[in-house]
Amino acid sequence: MNIKAIVLLSGGLDSTLVVGLMLQYGIEIEAINFVTPFCTCNRSKGCGHEAGRVVKEFGIQLKVVNVFEEIMEVIKHPKHGYGRGVNPCIDCRILIFKKAKEYMAQTGVSFIVTGEVLGQRPMSQHRRAMEIIEKESGLEGLVLRPLSAKLLKPTIPEEMGWVDREKLLNISGRSRKTQIALAEELHINEYPCAAGGCLLTDAEFAKRMRDLLASTPDPTLNDVQLLKLGRHFRLSETLKVIVARNDEENNRLVNLIEEKDITLQVTNQKGPVAICRGEINREQKLLAASIVARYSDDRGESGIKVNGGLAGEETLFVQPMDVVEIGGLRIQCMNGEKRLQR
Repeated sequence: MNIKAIVLLSGGLDSTLVVGLMLQYGIEIEAINFVTPFCTCNRSKGCGHEAGRVVKEFGIQLKVVNVFEEIMEVIKHPKHGYGRGVNPCIDCRILIFKKAKEYMAQTGVSFIVTGEVLGQRPMSQHRRAMEIIEKESGLEGLVLRPLSAKLLKPTIPEEMGWVDREKLLNISGRSRKTQIALAEELHINEYPCAAGGCLLTDAEFAKRMRDLLASTPDPTLNDVQLLKLGRHFRLSETLKVIVARNDEENNRLVNLIEEKDITLQVTNQKGPVAICRGEINREQKLLAASIVARYSDDRGESGIKVNGGLAGEETLFVQPMDVVEIGGLRIQCMNGEKRLQR
């Protein structure tokens, strides 16, 4: 029987290690990478880039699957709840495992391999969570976790003799010292996200995501990408202003402008680019301009070029918004819920 495994590959240290281990064990493998906008492995190029680098190094095939729409549904309706942020880790793993199972059925793969380490992540990498994830994804016994396998129940690949349990490891906890030493043994020298990460666990990003979900029934990828940039202000239930923090963000923000957006930019001195997204009236346009003026180089009256909407292009001359007032409009949360201060 031709035994083949598929590795869930993020491109981080742990998943890269299991690729090296499986090849060392003589198992034929290919990799699958699930793309979301929330990965923090490589902020500029994303986890997919890192996965591509790993498979090129090891000479194996890679399947890339975009799960943005599915993951947004999971974020909106998590059966197993959130972690400290808006991270539905258990539901997210169930989704990914189900998608991997579908790919198994298409390709004749015998089992799945992950870089999970027992006790490394508080919500999804403890025994009970792992059992729930396997059961609800229909993969009981078919998920091999080589880094912690000796601390877990034997899997079907081990019981069938496809993989020698004695060669598997017993790593647990959050320390990465053992993995780093193993990387040296396997001559793996490049792993840009030793700890990996997910933006949904970040407290500030979680506030913005809660606000987006409360104001936008079906957020787009563009909406989510905006959450990663700038300062965010809520002027009404349907209007948000995003102000860039530096030249790099000015450029990135410009690339995310949509047809219905209103853009604002300081004209008489150096200052940020801003986007108004949502329904806007004249008073709100003046408020948005005043916010932008607050972050310009000159604290006096600023000319703010406004582009878009029924008025077309116009220039508004406004005073910078008071620091207390501007703080009241920043998107914040209390007890996990959105709060509007105005």
